[in-house]
Amino acid sequence: MKKVIYLFIFSLFISSCGGEKSSVDQVIESKDLKVIRAKRSSLTEELKTLENQVEQLDAAILELDDQAKLPLVSTLTIKHQEFNHFLEFQGDVMTDQNVLVYPEMAGTLYKIYVKEGQHVSKGQLLASVDDGGLSSQLALMRTQLALAKTTFERQKRLWEQNIGSEIQFLQAKTQYEAQQSGVKQLESQVGKSSIRAPFSGIIDEIIKDQGSVVSPGPGAEVFRIVNLKNMYIEVEVPEAHLGTVTSGKDVEILFPVLGRTTQSKVRQTGNFINPGNRSFRIEIPVTNKKGDIKPNLTAIAKINDYTNETAILIPQSVLSENAAGEQYVYIIRATEKENLAQKTIIELGKTQGDNVEVISGLKIGDQIIAEGARSVRNNQPVKVDTKKTMKN
Repeated sequence: MKKVIYLFIFSLFISSCGGEKSSVDQVIESKDLKVIRAKRSSLTEELKTLENQVEQLDAAILELDDQAKLPLVSTLTIKHQEFNHFLEFQGDVMTDQNVLVYPEMAGTLYKIYVKEGQHVSKGQLLASVDDGGLSSQLALMRTQLALAKTTFERQKRLWEQNIGSEIQFLQAKTQYEAQQSGVKQLESQVGKSSIRAPFSGIIDEIIKDQGSVVSPGPGAEVFRIVNLKNMYIEVEVPEAHLGTVTSGKDVEILFPVLGRTTQSKVRQTGNFINPGNRSFRIEIPVTNKKGDIKPNLTAIAKINDYTNETAILIPQSVLSENAAGEQYVYIIRATEKENLAQKTIIELGKTQGDNVEVISGLKIGDQIIAEGARSVRNNQPVKVDTKKTMKN
């Protein structure tokens, strides 16, 4: 701006001086230092006079042109928007089907039929333990059972024909039933020598080697089997959110290590408040089609605890606070002659990102001052930049 003024002054100076250029040339040609300095001082005084005159003209323009003094602001027009608020918690991936498989019988681990990483079905034979001769005993008892059955059936036919005594029939029946019970009991014992999958999943680890001596109880686990399909996130939620974090709430789950997100809902909320940290437990199911979500993996759960489909939202950057701690914004109040910046006290709700919910103080269609809000005063006339006015 200064350059423009100086150019203007210089042009005025040239036009007023007319033939001064030739006079300056003559002074320079004289090569008299005193004369040259005197001429310069004279021209400098004339330049100062012109600068003063330009300043007077500028002051007159500001006095007469009201628009030139008004601060320039941009506005946002208020409208209804859907507002979703989220709580963010860290949790761990869990699965109820992540177990250690133990033998039910003591003995030598006779045979292992699976490999680590192998998919198995529920009930599939994983390994067998030497039963110590129980299979041979079972075979003998089954032979005895067949004989007892034949004897009973024959005695029954005779009894139905009124041949033989009742005591003979009852003895045969009792012998047959006792033999049946003995076979079932021994079959159950022999069945314990087989280690089977308790559910469908993956053999994550084979802990004992073939030929090892195993027995029921802690420290004798043979396999770890994991089902990666039925996974869930376990999150501890502070008790303050007990009324808002409920079953069915939408959840966005982020796996930082994997760099991806998935959507789910709260499946279950706990009925117990942990007295140690004053929190309750929730479960969020998660699909695992790729199989890359592992137990104990860290997850970030963003839980939708509040939704307002007709909310009024404004940027936090337009907010100001007075000495009483009240929040306020400036809205445009239009009159016949001018636009005024009017301070308006508002009540705020929840905040999400850069936006904050307004509970009261604003209505649909209000124009709030966005850019320039920090430089205006209450009831001050302003000039609205219509090019930057937009809907919020």
